[in-house]
Amino acid sequence: MVEPSVEWREVVQAGERERHEAQAARFVELQARKSERYGTGRALHRKQVAALRATLSVPADLPEYARQGLFAVPDKYDAWVRLSNGGFNRAPDSVPDIRGFAVKVLGLSGQAALGGEALSQDFALINHDRFSSATSEDFAKVVDLGSGTRGQVLRAVLRDLGMLKQLRHAVAALKQPFSGFATQDFFSAAPIAFGPYAVRVKLAATDDRANPNAADDWAVDVYDRLIDRALDYDFQVQFFTDEQRTPIEDASVRWDSPYLTVGRLTIPRQKPDEDLAAEVESATFDPWNALVQHRPLGEVMRARKVAYFASQRHRDANG
Repeated sequence: MVEPSVEWREVVQAGERERHEAQAARFVELQARKSERYGTGRALHRKQVAALRATLSVPADLPEYARQGLFAVPDKYDAWVRLSNGGFNRAPDSVPDIRGFAVKVLGLSGQAALGGEALSQDFALINHDRFSSATSEDFAKVVDLGSGTRGQVLRAVLRDLGMLKQLRHAVAALKQPFSGFATQDFFSAAPIAFGPYAVRVKLAATDDRANPNAADDWAVDVYDRLIDRALDYDFQVQFFTDEQRTPIEDASVRWDSPYLTVGRLTIPRQKPDEDLAAEVESATFDPWNALVQHRPLGEVMRARKVAYFASQRHRDANG
């Protein structure tokens, strides 16, 4: 692979911070309503499917341009994994949803993206390689509609016919088949820095043994597999090449540059651990909890910085 481009740029629009703060306030209101009904929890991805111990191994044979930040030298790190459904706590696993695969890599030491020292690196991934909305504003509108009644949705669409297209995209994303956390690929869907480069992240499952009954209980499917063997995922990055093929600011565009494997995430054999589950549930999994070499990029990621902080403060989350 030819060394990737460093000519990426972020473009911050006028009034963006104010819009992000207004969106964060709406998410906290949604979170408060859910917490009142279901107990303290996140605004999105409330239902923790499983909490797992893992390791991330960095190989020694990476090309020079890929030796950045966490991947600069060969090493092996302990990690936590939080698997989640995007919707309500009590929704059955079989209900169509956006699935989350969050990773917290532990035992680091380096300059943090938000200042100070980073002791860990978080990756927040979903089972889609792009967002259904180009901007955080469109995404926030879809979330608002999703939490409303049918009458509220109809009135909102009549006021803004452009929302109909957004809703169709969101519904189409929900309907995409999901084989299970052990056999599905997961994506950052938005870019992060990779030293002087920009990348999107992918976890590529190496297990292709699909379980037709996995949707009955995603956690059971994972833990049943872990009785016999570990689960492995290739940790891959997809580099920015140019603004047309790999835009930084539009999260709805599917990048078409090739993937490069830069690590291996391994979930070893283990059983459910209630203490770990409680610790993981109270922890934060925030893409802005990052080394400066892997700081999030683009408008959606800048909006997440404000929204995640507000959500974490509301539920009194641990770092």
